[in-house]
Formats: sequence, structure tokens, C-alpha cells
Amino acid sequence: MTSFISDWIWSERFWLPENVSWADLENPPPGVEYPKLGHMVYALPLAVGILLSRLLFERLVAKPCAHILQIQAGVPRRVQPNAVLEKLYQSNTSPSSRDLEGLSKQLDWDERKIQRWFRVRRNQDKPSMQTKFCESMWRFTFYLLIFIYGLSQLWVSPWMWDTRQCWHNYPFQHRSPGQFYYYLAELAFYSSLMFSQFTDIRRKDFFIMFVHHLATILLITFSYTNNMVRVGTMIMSLHDASDIFLEAAKLANYAKYQRLCDSMFVVFTLIFFLTRLVVFPFWVIYSVLFESWEIVGPYRAWWLLNGLLLVLQCLHVIWFYLIARIAIKAIFKGKVAKDDRSDVKRSSEIN
Repeated sequence: MTSFISDWIWSERFWLPENVSWADLENPPPGVEYPKLGHMVYALPLAVGILLSRLLFERLVAKPCAHILQIQAGVPRRVQPNAVLEKLYQSNTSPSSRDLEGLSKQLDWDERKIQRWFRVRRNQDKPSMQTKFCESMWRFTFYLLIFIYGLSQLWVSPWMWDTRQCWHNYPFQHRSPGQFYYYLAELAFYSSLMFSQFTDIRRKDFFIMFVHHLATILLITFSYTNNMVRVGTMIMSLHDASDIFLEAAKLANYAKYQRLCDSMFVVFTLIFFLTRLVVFPFWVIYSVLFESWEIVGPYRAWWLLNGLLLVLQCLHVIWFYLIARIAIKAIFKGKVAKDDRSDVKRSSEIN
């Protein structure tokens, strides 16, 4: 039974082009390395290492920077302990009018007093500006470093300038050590993000971002195992480029440099548009959809990959619409507007 399930999951007819088998990829020629699923196991201990590195970075680098910029941790006002209200708060942070009326009778409290208790209790759970600054500074640093590393790998790669080379002799393409380390770092980072979501600032889109991180992990693993490393490195680099400026805008916002924040957000919007609405569809997706069809030919996993990339592109269009609205307000009103992804129980300009 186990063998049947394994054969079904790793069906050669699904994952590989016609007349190619997993056995063909087992023994590459001397000096040539092909990607293997087992290589990705190293991402798990590396993800733990990234989490520990983040803790050290936030304590030794980000917090001192926050102090220099006078971003204080802050001590929220504490509510008067009340077991009845606390029990309801754990399931509903904003009670309805009916709940308020019932609580008022039960506790012999004025409804306004109860509303005030819940408001202070919500404020008590807000992450401090310093906490948010440290989180963004860690992400900014990682995105900047991994983008520089990825770009250094791509810049000397012929397939960056001629995307048809992504498919020549596919899937029998050498995987360089630089590509392996790039994939490993990206996979470990997104794995660490998925785990740290449970301890980070909790946001309204917690579940959406969890699914996003999980989908990213699956796509990275899928493209590596299927030796679509050449096009995969381009996709990862394109996505990292704009995230650098988003985190920079957040840092400026937390430090109360509003003009710098607005400028960084406008730059982020422009980079997002160029990388995800121009280069990604007309350079990368075009290559995966048309050039690979011409050179390799379609197969089942090919349809899956292109379907996922087209869905991702639709999300890019939706995200850009929301981002552009905020950027336009930043240009004409001089202040970045509130982000719909704001922290749970909290409204912030940029989370």
C-alpha cells in the first residue's frame, strides 16, 4: 500500500517530460549535479538556525537601532482584573450590544464602563512600536542580503539574458552550488516565517499568510525537485526585489520619518509594478508558457506549474490595485494610508 501511494505521488508520467524517468536523473555525468528532493531536508535545521539568528539580531542589532531612533517599547495601561470579562474577551474582543447589556446586568456595571474595559484590554495586547520595528528590520535585512546574493548568481547566468536557455537540455541541467544555497536559504526563511507566525505580531490575514507561506514552500520544493531551478531563481529574485522597499517604508514609519516612509512606499509601488506586472508575466511566465512548450513540450506537471504561476499573477494584479490606492494617497495627501492588513485588535498605518 505504501509503495502504491509513493508511486502515485512520484509518478514519472506526471512530473517528468516524455521519455524521461527518475532513474535517468539518479546518476549524472562526472562534475554534474542534479537536484534531488533529499537536498531540501537541510532547510529544516537551517530554518531553526534562522529563527535563532533572528532572536540574536533583534536583541543585538535591531533594538539598539530602535533606541537610537527613540522608538520606545512602551508599557500599556493594565485593565482591572475581571474573570467574567476576561473569559468573554478570549472569544470575542468586541462584544455586541446584546453582550454589553447582559454583562451590565450581570456585573452591575455601566455599559460605557464595560466598553472602556474592552478598549483598554485590546490596547494591552497591542505590540509595541519597538517590537514591530525589530520584526521589520529583520525582514529588511534578510530580503536585502538574499536579493543581492540571488542577483549575483543570476547576473553571470546566460539564462537571465536569454530565457530560452532555461529549457535547453531540460531536465538534464547542472545545478550549481550557488543555486543550491540560494534555494536552501529561501526555503529555510519561508519555513521560519510560517513557524514564527504563531509568535509574531498577529494580523488579520494570519490564515491567508500562512497559506501563502505554505504555498511558497511547496512551489520552491516542487521547482527544485523538478529541476526548474533556472526559472525558479529568477522568480524568487523578482519577488524579493520589491519586499526590500516595503520593509524600508515600515521602518521609516515606525521611526516617524513620514516623508521618507511615503517616498519608500512609492518606490515600492513602482518596483512592484515593474517586477511583478511587467517582468514576471512578459519575461518569466512567457518563457515557462511558450518557450518551454516549443523546446520541451507540455507534460502534466508543466500544466500544474503554469496554472500556479497564472494564479499568482492574478494575485499580483489584485495586490497592486490595493497598493496603488495607498501610494496615490501618499503622493497627494502626504501620508501613507492605513493598511488593510493591520495587526489584529489594532489599526496602524503600515503594519
